[in-house]
Order: sequence, then structure tokens, then C-alpha cells
Amino acid sequence: MQHIVKRADARTTVTPNATMTTLASPTVGATSGRSLWRVDMTAGAKGPMHVFDTEQIWTVIDGHVTIEIEGDAQPLDVGDTLVIPGGTERRVHATTACQMLVTGDATATASVPGESESRGTPPWIS
Repeated sequence: MQHIVKRADARTTVTPNATMTTLASPTVGATSGRSLWRVDMTAGAKGPMHVFDTEQIWTVIDGHVTIEIEGDAQPLDVGDTLVIPGGTERRVHATTACQMLVTGDATATASVPGESESRGTPPWIS
């Protein structure tokens, strides 16, 4: 059965580093166990070093971003896609204002290196 998620029904989560807009997830119309969200960052914004336990796929749709993967900087331009395996340390840095589409498992949990407890599943993924 199809399900249309109207723009007004998309959920927005604002953090100090980015704004995530949930376009589809188990709580926003999806039944596949996957989520799709948009990440908007201002120029110079940088997220924390973190790890997700499952694969994510990031596509840049506007601007330029560098995603640090296990200490290796991966510059990405509009149209570039980066597949990040689960268990991989990453940090996202907006070199310009940018917008990305991300998809991943809806039950993915995040952790921060050096912290003993998981941060759980972020609200923009569930």
C-alpha cells in the first residue's frame, strides 16, 4: 500500500550542528524498516565524531561537504554519494551551506567514541 508523506507531515529536528527533516520513517509512513531524511547545514558547521551501527547512504543535493571517515577526509560535491558502512567513525563538516539526503536503517543506533553508552536511535531516523 502506498503512503504519501506531505511536506506538512515531515518532522524536523534541530541540533546545534544541523537541521534534520524526516521525510519517511516508521513513524512517518514507511513500513520497510528504512528511513529517509534531509540534512541542512550552514557553512562551517561541524557535527561530532560519531558512529552508527548500520550502513548509511549520503547524497549531496546542494553545496559542498567534507565527511571525515576513520580520519580520512572525503570531500563531496553536488551529486556525490558516500556509502558509510556501519561501525565506521565519521564527522560531517559543511564547507559551504549544504543540503544532503540520507537513508539508512530505521533502528540504527548512534554512539560517540570514548563514551560507554549508546546514544540510541536519533529522532530523525525513527
